[in-house]
Amino acid sequence: MLTELASREKVIGVKQSARAIRDGRAQRVFLACDADELVLEPIRSACGSLPVEEGYTMAQLGRACGIAVGAAVVTVLN
Repeated sequence: MLTELASREKVIGVKQSARAIRDGRAQRVFLACDADELVLEPIRSACGSLPVEEGYTMAQLGRACGIAVGAAVVTVLN
């Protein structure tokens, strides 16, 4: 699944992901298992029937996206 993040169009971060979900542009959402639950809960709630992956750490998501820092939320776009 993480290889999908390197090759697909995506947004990184809570605000951008929330916007993509709200606008109907999200296809799949990755939530870091070690991120603060207060950060993740609004995104999880907004996802509805979207597929959500939660088995990766912030560091793993950041590396998969090609950034030098961790990512709490990454959203793959349509």
